[in-house]
Amino acid sequence: MPDVTRESLAQVLEEIALLLEIQGENPFKTRAYRQGADIVRDFDDDIVQRAKDNDLKGIKGIGDALQDKLHELATTGQLDFHQKLRSQYPDSFFELFEVEGLGPKKIRALHQALSIGSIADLKAACETGKVATLSGFGAKTEAKILEALARRDAFADRFRIDIAQHAAEMILTRLREHPKVLRAQHAGSLRRSKETIGDLDFIAATSRPAELTAWFAQLDIAESVIVQGDTKCSIRLENGLQCDLRAVSNSQYPFALQYFTGSKEHNVALRSLSLKQGLSLNEYGFTGDGEIPEIHDEAGIYKTLGLECIPPELRENRGEIEAASQGQLPRLIELENLRGTFHNHTTASDGRASLEEMAEAALDLGLRYLGIADHSKASFQANGLNEDRLAEQIQTIRHWNQTRGDELWIFAGSEVDILKDGSLDFDDSILSQLDYSVASVHASFTLDEETMTRRLIRAMENPHVTMLGHLTGRLLLRRDAYAVQIDKILDCAAATRTIIELNCAPKRLDMDWRWWKKARDLGVLTSINPDAHHPDHFQFLRFGIGIARKGWLRKDDVLNTRTLEEVKTYLSTPKNQRR
Repeated sequence: MPDVTRESLAQVLEEIALLLEIQGENPFKTRAYRQGADIVRDFDDDIVQRAKDNDLKGIKGIGDALQDKLHELATTGQLDFHQKLRSQYPDSFFELFEVEGLGPKKIRALHQALSIGSIADLKAACETGKVATLSGFGAKTEAKILEALARRDAFADRFRIDIAQHAAEMILTRLREHPKVLRAQHAGSLRRSKETIGDLDFIAATSRPAELTAWFAQLDIAESVIVQGDTKCSIRLENGLQCDLRAVSNSQYPFALQYFTGSKEHNVALRSLSLKQGLSLNEYGFTGDGEIPEIHDEAGIYKTLGLECIPPELRENRGEIEAASQGQLPRLIELENLRGTFHNHTTASDGRASLEEMAEAALDLGLRYLGIADHSKASFQANGLNEDRLAEQIQTIRHWNQTRGDELWIFAGSEVDILKDGSLDFDDSILSQLDYSVASVHASFTLDEETMTRRLIRAMENPHVTMLGHLTGRLLLRRDAYAVQIDKILDCAAATRTIIELNCAPKRLDMDWRWWKKARDLGVLTSINPDAHHPDHFQFLRFGIGIARKGWLRKDDVLNTRTLEEVKTYLSTPKNQRR
């Protein structure tokens, strides 16, 4: 019997919901399975054991029929109802749900009209013009599907940072527990906090390299072994992520860690600097005619070259070597600098936890304040709040602050939609009742660059817009950023005192890290926001810190490093006077 986990239970329920939707089943029935998946994921107790014991009665949202199915699934490892549904489609059919822009209704139409059951079928049908002939599709939709398929191919070997980080931490823990490992670290683009990762690199210091690589090849998480030698081993995980281990001596370790952290451009510049000083630098050490100091860590490498130690996030050859040579590297923001966060959702819109549950989770993390910014009414797909529901939420937040504000202060906000013409989804009379607002684009992504830029600028010019949410609308590995002139947006943000959010949901990480140094130099403030739809999503803040560091940001460049009183003062000050 396959291992039954909380996640495997939820995934089966979600797949049933998709299949029922494909078949045109009653939407209430479909919704029941989706809600069941959410309940399974979020349930505080051991839901798997409760399901095995048939002890699910009384759990809100799990009726008798769902209880029986979860019991069968937990005790046997599969569900007959699910298997019968799934047997009607080839395994390749489920790849279609990964294509941007294809929902269950469109997939159903494609399957029924053209017998499309795989990505290959879909691509062939688009290339021959068959999809364009279907009702509800047309030539534009067909072209967009082909673009989405091309992006999918381009990103096939890339992984989001959260997926890579999870795998890296699991493997690194095992490496460090190995009795023959002296020290170990992950390297590569993940250590540099790149937003997507091609593969994982691990460096381990050991006196028994061949023994260590043999052990690495036998890890139970390895789906296959790509190569195994005396000092290097590469494995592939079940999700396709390649993991490379390099086993080196303790004296070689700092050099290997620095070299395989990269980037290539940073290393080339570093080697060039070494040569100018009569030294040769590679992944094993320094060589040269003169006396070479003993190196114990990466800081020693940089010190030998007359440089401050450059944090991994900055190693992209974008001015960090020059700054390090002059002692002008910034003191970068740290995770512990954060005191609160904004742009968080609750079950009032499309979140998966109540306001109280989100607040309790923020308290558990040691945060001092929390901003709630549920969607506005134009985001109907996210159950956006209208004026009356928003007013009720504001009162709930005020009551919390009266009774528990000394523990955690909640700021009342809204993620208000920026409409196509740049106007906002709520009138100023409503926005003025809020502590802050996050203005975001959630529709009409295909405007030309100038029109989209004017749209965002008009929103930022509103005195009640505190910050701009997920600036470019990108979804990493799924959807490209919409066309917008970021330099003009940054100029406007500086002029209007509008905060540019650093949305640290790993599917977004928006604005791109390459723009943050310019924003900082213009005096633009940011807020590192997880766009949390569940208490677990507060963990995304760590990725935001990595991107902020990569963008040369310091503590003072970030609103949510300020104390509660400082934030209250900031938000109560007229926008054009804020600092």
